[in-house]
Amino acid sequence: MLEYLHVKNLALIEETEVTFYPGLNILTGETGAGKSLLLGGVNLALGAKASADSIRQGAESALVELVFSVHHPTVRDTLAEMDIYPEDGEVIISRKIMKNKSVSRINGENVSVSLLKKAAGLLLDIHGQHEHQSLLYPDRQLAILDEYAKASLAESRAETAEAYKAWTAAKKELSGYDMDEKEREREKAFLQFEIGEIESAGLYKWEEEELEAAYRKMSNARSILEALGQVHELTGYDEGAGELIGRAIQQLSGIVQYDDSLSELYSALSDVESLLNDANRTAADYLDDFTFSEEEFRQTEQRLDEVRRLESRYGSTVEKIFSYLEKQKERLEFLQNYEEKLVQLEQELAQAGKQLETAAGKLSEGRKKAAETLSAGIITQLSELNFNRVAFEIAFTRKDTCTANGYDAVEFLISTNPGEALRPLAKVASGGELSRIMLAIKTLLAENDETETLIFDEIDAGISGRTAQMVSEKMAAIGRTHQVLCITHLAQIASMADTHFLIEKHVENERTVTDIKTLDAEESVGELARILSGSRITESVLENAREMKQLAEEYKASQRKQAI
Repeated sequence: MLEYLHVKNLALIEETEVTFYPGLNILTGETGAGKSLLLGGVNLALGAKASADSIRQGAESALVELVFSVHHPTVRDTLAEMDIYPEDGEVIISRKIMKNKSVSRINGENVSVSLLKKAAGLLLDIHGQHEHQSLLYPDRQLAILDEYAKASLAESRAETAEAYKAWTAAKKELSGYDMDEKEREREKAFLQFEIGEIESAGLYKWEEEELEAAYRKMSNARSILEALGQVHELTGYDEGAGELIGRAIQQLSGIVQYDDSLSELYSALSDVESLLNDANRTAADYLDDFTFSEEEFRQTEQRLDEVRRLESRYGSTVEKIFSYLEKQKERLEFLQNYEEKLVQLEQELAQAGKQLETAAGKLSEGRKKAAETLSAGIITQLSELNFNRVAFEIAFTRKDTCTANGYDAVEFLISTNPGEALRPLAKVASGGELSRIMLAIKTLLAENDETETLIFDEIDAGISGRTAQMVSEKMAAIGRTHQVLCITHLAQIASMADTHFLIEKHVENERTVTDIKTLDAEESVGELARILSGSRITESVLENAREMKQLAEEYKASQRKQAI
C-alpha cells in the first residue's frame, strides 16, 4: 500500500507531503490545479522518463519520494528475488531529477531505472488518463488475457518459452551448415596440411626456452671459456686469491693462541678459503666438461628457426600453437562428420518444432478456456457499469509464426446494443465506453492480482449521470479489497471517497504553488458542492452535496454488510 508521498520542486509544486490511507482515496480540484502533475510525480518516482523541464524554476533539482507498506507474501518474495527487502515492513522509493541526470534509490541504495520499474510493477498499477486507448491494440488485449489467467497459464507459458528457446538454438546451429561439398573438401585439405605440419614438427611445451638457453650458451662459448679461465686462475693457489688467503690464515694461526678474540677472524678467513676452494673446483669442472660442437650449434640454430617459423604462422608461443592445433582438429572433425551432423540437426530442429507446436497448442487451449471466463466476467462487470444487454467475446486467430509467447492473436469483440453483431472495440466503443471497459477489466484483474495499490487518473472521461453513479459504486467495490487512488471531476465518484484530498493552486510571493490537503467530512461536502455547481455554491447545492455524501456512505455500509 502507498502510505506516503513527498514531492519537492516539481513544476508548480514547491514542496508537499501526503499520507494516503486504505480504501478509496479521491483527489479533486479545479482544472489546472495540478492533479495530474501529482500523478506525474508518482510516475517519475517509478521510472518514467525524466526531463529537466520538470524541475521547478529556480531550483537545482526535483525530488519525489514514495513509501510503501508491503503485506502480500508473494510480493515480498518477488522483491526478495530482486534483492529488495522491506525495512520494518516498508519499501522507500525515491528519485532525484537533476539538469543532466537522475538518481533512483530503493531503501537508500542506488538502483537502475529498469529495476525500479520492475519493482514498481509489483507495488502499484497506474491507469493513466489515456491508457484505455491501449485496449484497441491486439498485443495489449493478449497481455490482459495472460495477466488475468497468469496462474493457470504459468506452466504452459514457461513450457512454450523453453520450447521456443530450444527451437531457435537448433535453428541457429543448423544455419551454420551451409557449405557445399567443394568448399568443404578445400577446407579439409588445408586443415590436414596445417595439422600435419604442426604434428610432424614434434614440438614440446618448454622446447623454445631450452633451445634459446642452449643457443645463447654455444653462441657465447669463447667469452664463457675466457672469463671462466680467469675466474679459475684468480681463485686458485698459483698466485691467486686462494694462495693469498692461505698465507693470511697461516699468519693468523701463529697468534690466535695469544688472544681469544682473534678466533672469530680466523674462523671467517677459514670459511672464505673453503668457499674459494669450492668456487675454484666448480670453475675447473665446468672447463673440463665444456664441449662445443659446430654441428650441434648448427642443429640448435635450425631447430630454433623452425620453432619461430611455426610461431609466426600458428601462434606466438608453443602453447598457443598447441591451442591452434586443437581448434583445427575440431574443425576437421566437424567437416568430416558434416553430412551426418546435418541430418542429425535437421531431425533435432524438426523435433524441436513439434515440441514448440505442442507447447503452444497447450497454451492456446488454456487461453481459450480463460477467455470464456474472462468474457463472462467482463459482461457481468459491464452490466454493473450501465451497459445494458452487452455482448462480449474474445476471438482467436493464429499468427503466421510462433514465438516464445505462442502463436495466438486475440481480438476483443463487443456489441453494446441488442441485435448488433459483435465487432472489434476500435470500431464500436467511444472514449467513455473504453474507459468503463478498462475499469471492468481492472476490477477483474484486481481480484487475481497481488498488487495492493491501484491508481486511476480521470477514469470518468466521457461519462455522466447514471453511468457515473455505477462507476463510483465499482470504484468503491475495488476499494474494499485494494487501496485505490483516483483523480476525478465527477461528484458521484468523489462522494464515495473513504479519504478525500483537495489539490489547489494559489500564488505565494509572486510564484504559483500547488498544494494538497486532506478534507474532513464538512470540507468534503463543500468540495462536492463546488464540483456540482462551480463557483456559486448555494445552500441548496450544499444540501444536495450532503445528501450525495450520505447516500454514498449508506451504500458502502450496505456493501460491507453483504460482504460479511
